[in-house]
Amino acid sequence: MNLMKTFSLVGISLLLFVGQPLRAQDAVGGSENERLKKLEQAVQKLQQRNSDLENQVQQLRAKSPFAPIISGGEAKPVPGNDNKTVFVAPTPPPVNVHPGGSEYKLTLGGYIQANFEDGDVSAFEGRFGTTALKDRFRLRRARINLVGDFAEQFDFKIEGDFEQSDAAVTAVNKVTLTNGVVTTSTTSTSNRTQFSATDVFINWHGIPEANVRVGQWKAPFGLENLTPDTLIYTIERSLPTGAIVPERQIGAMIWGKPLTNAVPDLKDLVTYYGGVFNGNGRNFNNNDNNEFLYVGRLELLPFKGKLMGQEASLKLGGDFFHSRDETGTNISPSLNLRVNPDGSLTSYVLTSPAERNAFSFDAWLKVGPFDLIAEYLNEDVNGRGPTAFPDFTTNGYYVQASYFIVPKKLQAVAKWEHLNPGQVANDGIESFTGGLNYYVHSDNVKLMANYIHTWSDFRDANPSFGDSNFDELILRLQVLF
Repeated sequence: MNLMKTFSLVGISLLLFVGQPLRAQDAVGGSENERLKKLEQAVQKLQQRNSDLENQVQQLRAKSPFAPIISGGEAKPVPGNDNKTVFVAPTPPPVNVHPGGSEYKLTLGGYIQANFEDGDVSAFEGRFGTTALKDRFRLRRARINLVGDFAEQFDFKIEGDFEQSDAAVTAVNKVTLTNGVVTTSTTSTSNRTQFSATDVFINWHGIPEANVRVGQWKAPFGLENLTPDTLIYTIERSLPTGAIVPERQIGAMIWGKPLTNAVPDLKDLVTYYGGVFNGNGRNFNNNDNNEFLYVGRLELLPFKGKLMGQEASLKLGGDFFHSRDETGTNISPSLNLRVNPDGSLTSYVLTSPAERNAFSFDAWLKVGPFDLIAEYLNEDVNGRGPTAFPDFTTNGYYVQASYFIVPKKLQAVAKWEHLNPGQVANDGIESFTGGLNYYVHSDNVKLMANYIHTWSDFRDANPSFGDSNFDELILRLQVLF
């Protein structure tokens, strides 16, 4: 507004300046045409001057928007600043972010899970005695992910973790045989803290009955394993799940809902998964041998509707996997399986070639605020070759019930679990978990508290090794973004 007033004053002054000589010429007999000609010239000069001033203003406005400007015109004193001029930076323009490819949907997100663990930390995982852990604050997961969809019927996910869990994702590095004794040199990620990949895959969904996925993700085995980390009702998964499931793998898979187009109303009745993977864990591009891990899962949703006036559903599942592994392969990368002399557990690294076959069954009943989940898992581990270790069978189960005391806000959870490693007598481990979940903003902001009591059958049968009962308290804050 002040700039426009300046233009007006300049124009009036120039008109008055030009008008004086015109009146003088009229007094001495100047012609009317000469006066009009000079007036037109003066107007043209004013128009040119006005155009020049407008160009200067545009150039000033085109300068960096981050340059400081004086707030409110004149400088005003502010208490405590010695009457100095106050400069305020203008609001910066929005950042222009766009996909580099032809994606029509691109989503950036992630989550953080922070724990406080007190008592017999992770005793329910067999970590006691020689493998006991200390009380601690723990950054359980700190993940960031990028998911997108292409118009060409492809979707993808890239996810990585800034923090590693206690589980050792281990692959064989070198195997040597000296005087009949096998020695393995392994690379372990149990103490690694750098950013590393979790899920990295491309999925073609052009045919809903037969999606094709290639990359790295959780092998399709086990209900609790496949339930996302942010959606499970207890802070940690059960020991049977951690000891038996093959965790994340690199490979390829076909999966889908075969009734999607044939019977649209029953499209969720059947879902299948069939995959082929390297079989030696995540983030290892080298296979341990020329054999592969074969995994299959079938899910049924036989009921979904109303039960006792509540939304209800029943989901059933079954899994199977087969793998032939070489010496030095870690067959329990997520949690522990090998029984130590004191009854505690550590990761199981094969001391000879082996063949593994495993299966599981699961069921999930949901009626309004109530959930009941149960799963049974079994794995046969058979040694191969002249130096084969003794065969053993590991099995376990868990039963979990939960109920919303306050709808969608406060949830109570109880879980009983049992694992039989099957390697020595009385090597079973049982645990009971009681917990509360408070959903501040659904699963996006959630507080969790678990009390876990654990029994060691081996320690109970062999009291000379120490305590056989263990107690732990775990608190968690979860934030999704």
